[in-house]
Order: sequence, then structure tokens, then C-alpha cells
Amino acid sequence: MTSSSTPAPDSPSPHAPRRPLRRLTARGRGESHRVATPLELFFDLCFVVAIAQAGIQLVHAVAEGHAGEGILNYAMVFFAIWWAWMNFTWFASAYDNDDVLYRVVTLIQIAGVLVLAAGISRAFEEHEYLAVLLGYVIMRLALVGQWLRVAGSSHGPERRMALRYAVGVLLCQIGWVGLVVLPEDARAWVFLVMAILEMCVPPFAEKDHPTSWHPHHIAERYGLFTIIVLGETIAAATVAVKTGIDENDALGELLPIAAGGLLIIFAAWWIYFVVPIHGHLRSNKQAFLWGYGHYVVFASAAAIGAGLEVAVEQSVGKAHISTLAASAAVTLPTALYLLTVWLLHSRHFKVGIAQQLVLPTTALLVICCTFLGDWAVLAAGLVSALAVATGETLTARMTARNRGTATRTPAV
Repeated sequence: MTSSSTPAPDSPSPHAPRRPLRRLTARGRGESHRVATPLELFFDLCFVVAIAQAGIQLVHAVAEGHAGEGILNYAMVFFAIWWAWMNFTWFASAYDNDDVLYRVVTLIQIAGVLVLAAGISRAFEEHEYLAVLLGYVIMRLALVGQWLRVAGSSHGPERRMALRYAVGVLLCQIGWVGLVVLPEDARAWVFLVMAILEMCVPPFAEKDHPTSWHPHHIAERYGLFTIIVLGETIAAATVAVKTGIDENDALGELLPIAAGGLLIIFAAWWIYFVVPIHGHLRSNKQAFLWGYGHYVVFASAAAIGAGLEVAVEQSVGKAHISTLAASAAVTLPTALYLLTVWLLHSRHFKVGIAQQLVLPTTALLVICCTFLGDWAVLAAGLVSALAVATGETLTARMTARNRGTATRTPAV
């Protein structure tokens, strides 16, 4: 699909009546006022149900001293959630026609993630991936149906692109069966191979003909999902703190964790949204790297909430792990989040070494906070807040300096 600024004839219009069926043709990349739809927001909220379940199981695994196994299971389950979400998001940015069939197929994908969510506890506790696989396959086959609709509504390079997507996604689903039929020792390798193959499908399918995803729309969709994930993180941490206070009367012990956690999440939001990113998404290569990198952004953001729950449980004696391990459950995902957001977002907008070093230095200092015992989470929150203040100060100084230079320099 070319980056035409004119919407396709069958593209939905806010003033046109919605028809039961219309051709699934590409939308224009230059459409104005392209925003997330109510269906997309509903889609996101349902996906966060699965993320919450993954976070709960990660808390249990870390609190019981099985951090390595828990992180591996979390990474595998989160990939399934994130990859299905991401594929739908980019498809919808290019082909959402909002007809009845499109809506029904999207609702089927939502049903699939709920099936996946229902199987997460068994995947963690019993290494039984059947329900997770079933939910994932439901979501992916629904997307195959959407790509076949695109193929039926197009011709030439666009049709070949859509068929490559459909065939590639379908073949990958066959490979995922290895998670339930192969020995348990081989499942991590099956996951690694299949995850790589899944991520190869989009660049292969679009190598001759890119889809017409909309930069503003994509940036908004990722931003909204980041907000929802951070909101889930706050909700999970709040419930943990409330439970700790109600059951153990431990307000004094939990107050530093609550304050530090809140500062971390507020800083995470601020840092992500301090600059608009849509202008950076100018090519498929840039977009693919940015989009794929958000696996780490979303997974680490959700893991911060799980880490705060672990810290609360350790503080009140419910988690039989050391203070160091509980602190690391918060500081490590926080540092990973800060570093990844810098790599994907911030470094493209920083001027000078001082601005460039703010987030990497903050990530390092947050890791150092791990060794501060009961004050680790509060210290990490204060460091994160200081990073925001430092970044804003440096930006203000740079703006004032540029304004002064512009004032002194004659216009040409």
C-alpha cells in the first residue's frame, strides 16, 4: 500500500451510515483526525485482563522463590498477549472499515484473549499450555480471516502481501502446537523458534508492498495501551497495599513502598509521554523496530506492578524471600522500562550529552537502589522523580538558550 493521503473509496466516514459489509480496502496514511475507536479501546481493556493474570502468577512465582521459572513463563505468556495485540493494532490502522463482519471478527479475537487469560494459571503452576495455546490460536486465526478479506478486496502487490500474511500466520499456528505435544524441556526452545518466526512474518509479507498504517494512529494506540498497563500496575499495587494494611496493620512498613511505587509509576508515565513519537515513525524499518521494542516496554511496565506486590508481601512476611530479592523485583523492571523508553523514544529528541545521559544514568541509579534494604522502593521512586525534574530543567534551559540565540540573530 502506498502512503496516499486520500482515503480509499470504501474507507469509513464518520458521517456515512455503517453498512453490514463493505470491501476491506486500505485506508489512507494521510487521513486527518485519525483516532482510536471505541472497539479498539474495548479490545485493549480486555487484553489487560490477560496481562493482570500474568502479573498475578509472576507475583506468586517470585514470592515463592521461583523467580527464574516465573520470569520465563511470564515472558512466554506475555509474548502471546502482546503479539496478538500488536498484530491487530497495525492491521486496524491500515484496514479498519468498521463493518459488521470486521467488528464480529474483532470480538472473536477478544474472546480468544479471554480464553488465554483463563489458562495462564495452569501454564504457570502446572506447565499446561493447552488453554493458552487455544486462546492464542483463536486470535490468530481470526486475523487470518481478516487478511483473506483484504486479499479478496485487492489485487497485484497488495493481494500478494495479504496472502503472505495469511499463510505465514497460519503456518506459525501449526508450529505452536509443539508447546503442548513436545517434552517440557523442549518448550522454551519451541517458544524461542516460533516467536522468531512469528516476528519474521510482517517484514516478509511487506517486503514488496507496505501497509498504509497511520503514524498518528499507531502512536496513539501504543500510548493508550501504555496508559492502560500503567493503570493496571497502580490497581494491582493498591490492592496489595490495602490488603497488607487490612490484614497486618502494617501502615508504617508499607508507606515507603506505596510512596515509592507511586513515584515510579508517575515518572514512567511522564517519561513516556514527554515527547510525541509519531514524527519518528517515517518508514517500515523504524516502525518495526519501535513496535517490536514495545514488548519490553509493556512487559516491564506490568512487571513493576508485580514487583510492588512482591515487595508488599515480603514486608508483611507473606513472601519468604530476602529483602534484596523483593527490592530487585521492583528496581530491575523499573530500570529496564527507563532504558527501553530511552532507546525507543527519548534519545531521538535529546540534544547534547547531558540530556542523553539522564535516563541511562537513572536506570543505573535505580538498580543501585536495590541494595538499600527497606528503603529501596522509595529511593527508586525518588530517583525516578529526580530524573523527570532533571530532564525538564535541561529542556527548559535549552529552550531558553535557543530563544535567546534566535532573538540575537537577525532574520534572514
